[in-house]
Amino acid sequence: MRQNTLSRSVFGTLGNACVRSAISWWRVIHFSAVALVMALSPSIYDRENRIVIAKNIYTSTWQVLLWFTSLCALISLVLVRIIVVTAISYGLSQYALEVVVQVLVLELIPLGAALFVVLHSNREISSTLIGSSMHTDIVPRVIAMAFAVVTLAAVSSLVALVMAYVVVYGFSPWGFAEYTRMVGRVFDPGVAVAFILKTILFSLAVAVIPIASAMQARHESIGELGSVPQGMVRLFLALVLIEGASLAIKFI
Repeated sequence: MRQNTLSRSVFGTLGNACVRSAISWWRVIHFSAVALVMALSPSIYDRENRIVIAKNIYTSTWQVLLWFTSLCALISLVLVRIIVVTAISYGLSQYALEVVVQVLVLELIPLGAALFVVLHSNREISSTLIGSSMHTDIVPRVIAMAFAVVTLAAVSSLVALVMAYVVVYGFSPWGFAEYTRMVGRVFDPGVAVAFILKTILFSLAVAVIPIASAMQARHESIGELGSVPQGMVRLFLALVLIEGASLAIKFI
């Protein structure tokens, strides 16, 4: 009898947790849909909001673009050098650059840009919600965060490609034709579309999930300390699912 009561209690607790999780994710999806519709609406880009969006983009992107790109360049230089030297030692030098582009540019940089933007903007999310309106405060923040992920990923990917060329060919122009052919083989139309789509999904996840979680926590009176872990867990789960789906589609 006691065992049956304990089993019902456990299953009841798990069921309630699943229901609460499903409701939370539904609210995140609903907020995402509303924010996306508003972001695509011309009315959001009136004179006043354009100034707000520009300020948010400046804070989220341009203030950190230089040093984030410099950090990516340094990391790319080290990783490219390690991969190239290791490939040469095993007699696989012809595959070194292709591995660099596939691992560094296609996988690591978009994910790194997404994580960097959410960590950089984490403190500003709670302040955005204080006395905020969807039209003049929250949606401009969503647009700016999505723009930041796409911009940082694009610029850093370009820098990584340049660093890979410099490591292998130096500053000589004679390897440019071979290098561009290799990059073209890696970025075939299917891979290019998947890369763009994954980066856009990363940007949308970073832009909406932390803000939606913070809004839900504030509405439920959980408080700022409770909203941060919940938002981060949901975001990391979403990023892992997007990355896993991208790898599954790529290799299946």
